[in-house]
Amino acid sequence: MNKQQTISKPVSLKGVGIHSGNEVNLTFKPANEDFGYAFCRTDLPGNPIIEADVNYVVSTERGTTLEKNGVNIQTSEHVLAALTGLEIDNVLIEIDASEPPIMDGSSKFFVEALIDAGIEEQSKNRNEYVVKEIISYHDEESGSDITVLPADSYEVTAMVDFGTKILGTQNATMKNLSEFKDNFSNARTFSFLHEIEMLVDNGLIKGGDLNNAIVYVDKELDEETMSKLKKAFNKDKISVKPNGILDNLTLHYPNEAARHKLLDVVGDLALIGTRIKGKVIANKPGHYVNTMFGKKLSSIIKSEKRNIAPVIDLSVPPLMDVNQIMKILPHRPPFLLVDNIIEMSKNHIIAQKNVTMNEDYFKGHFPGKPIMPGVLQIEAMAQAGGVLCLNSFSDPENYLTFFAKIDNAKFKLPVVPGDTLIFKLELLSPIRRGIMQMKGQAFVDGKLTCEAELLAKIIKKTEA
Repeated sequence: MNKQQTISKPVSLKGVGIHSGNEVNLTFKPANEDFGYAFCRTDLPGNPIIEADVNYVVSTERGTTLEKNGVNIQTSEHVLAALTGLEIDNVLIEIDASEPPIMDGSSKFFVEALIDAGIEEQSKNRNEYVVKEIISYHDEESGSDITVLPADSYEVTAMVDFGTKILGTQNATMKNLSEFKDNFSNARTFSFLHEIEMLVDNGLIKGGDLNNAIVYVDKELDEETMSKLKKAFNKDKISVKPNGILDNLTLHYPNEAARHKLLDVVGDLALIGTRIKGKVIANKPGHYVNTMFGKKLSSIIKSEKRNIAPVIDLSVPPLMDVNQIMKILPHRPPFLLVDNIIEMSKNHIIAQKNVTMNEDYFKGHFPGKPIMPGVLQIEAMAQAGGVLCLNSFSDPENYLTFFAKIDNAKFKLPVVPGDTLIFKLELLSPIRRGIMQMKGQAFVDGKLTCEAELLAKIIKKTEA
């Protein structure tokens, strides 16, 4: 696996915010392993920190806005694209305004600053989500959709179609992040003339000029519009080039719009917080569909992390066999549902149950279609938890455990004869006054079959 990376030293740059028009100072600072990306508002009391987390997205109009505890960061995507594109994992971004400087409307200047700071390898391995199946998000209103497929690296394809002749249909593909610096980081943001006019009328692009946004002219440039633009961009003259964009700016690529949309996808998906090993295909991408897809993928990643099956080598002798288990638990066949204890600490236990056709309950559950009852999977998990708790007593044979509560029980897959069940239980809180609360999961062949939160009471046999 690749190692995590940060920068070697702090580096600063300044410019104007595209919406406020005010000067903004931004500093990238090295950060520890597993820190990820976070913004620090140095202009506010207490220097509040907003992590680059897709669940903090509150708006996607004219950029991706994050908010935490009433503090926000606007247009975060170009900065985050630069970090991801250079494969930097851990950085603190100090900023003295609500929006990073727009610079030239791309990630180019952020990339150059980070390269000047130097990139430093760290000791921990990089977190990476390996895509194993197709995951998609579709937005009915816009017709936009994003799909990720299994692939050998992080690839992104962006397909742009705004239904206008002036821009047409454009595509761009990045086969590997190593291409980002030279082929995508300098792709500038773009807009249509009718959008620019609306933003000017509402005072929303005070930091805009003809050098930080490509403007596609999709309407007649009349005298009134010309006058507004001259004033907004502080220009004596404005005209339209033969390729349909406003003057004072030359396209870096014929498909610069598609390349910038790809840049935005990379920046927005950085909010997931985990590197993706897969091919992203974005059809008519925008900040809304990007971040909605990001939220869906983030939820899937977190769910899978919670449901990772223990890796068991069944050729290694168990920590406890069934005879040792019976010295701790009062249960006996046919109601002893744990065969081996594989691993145990003060807070967790991993146990095993071999499911055979000889189980009594298969006679009636169900004839011709034997399936282990879900409640017995829960009981088996509880017995494993009982071993964890009773093992802390010097005389476990003198105690019993009684169910008090079962919460959030979910049954995912059927368990049948021939399966080997692996149970993983963790204490949710320290045992107090004989009360134990555990999160239990059961797996077969690495797949989750059931899970539940269990509450039990430990009672001395003489009190039962």
